[in-house]
Amino acid sequence: MRSDTTVPARPRATAGSGLADLGPIEQLRAGRLGRRLVQLAVGLALFGVSVALMVDAGLGAMPWDVLHVGVAGNGPLSVGQVIVLASFVVLLLWIPLREKPGLGTFANAVLVGVTADLTLRVLPASNDLLWRIPEMLVGIVLCAAAGALYIGSQFGRGPRDGLMTGLNRRTGLSLRLVRTGLEVTVVALGLLLGGVAGVGTVLYALAIGPLTQLMLPWATVALPSPDRARRPD
Repeated sequence: MRSDTTVPARPRATAGSGLADLGPIEQLRAGRLGRRLVQLAVGLALFGVSVALMVDAGLGAMPWDVLHVGVAGNGPLSVGQVIVLASFVVLLLWIPLREKPGLGTFANAVLVGVTADLTLRVLPASNDLLWRIPEMLVGIVLCAAAGALYIGSQFGRGPRDGLMTGLNRRTGLSLRLVRTGLEVTVVALGLLLGGVAGVGTVLYALAIGPLTQLMLPWATVALPSPDRARRPD
């Protein structure tokens, strides 16, 4: 039987990021589990709040949410329910790409949609631009902070990010090109279904990368180095 004090597998760091490329079991054994689980939950909950803020503002949702809103507007499901359903559909696409989900992947698939729906229920309805513009801007900044928190918790990629990295690995195309192709596709489909794209969508696309990169260093949980661990005598 394996001892609880056995040295864990060495985290494979992503160059220059402080992030480790860990499998599902390694994620749970990598150390600082309590803090990382709390940070994961908080990050995903705030991500759902940011989705709701941008949807409620009505000035253009995040690219994937243009599709989610469009689907929700043509059926009985809420926006959050569509987010959850779409997450698991995207996870099915991981199978041929041979992507390996982690705890964070499945938590993302469920918690973001649930929190988005809960937030949309309590947000006040307003057509006033003096409310909607700040609501949109707070949504963008909050999304970057939430993304930094859940990525920095070291529990793996969300369903849509895994689709992007899987296609990058399988096709050899750059991450930027794959991401742009995916987001243009989902925005186009969303618009056809009645989703809302606008200035918020553009601002999100321009700002989310730099903002997340700025916030990620302070949000990344440093994992204990296996070189410092000791086996029992």
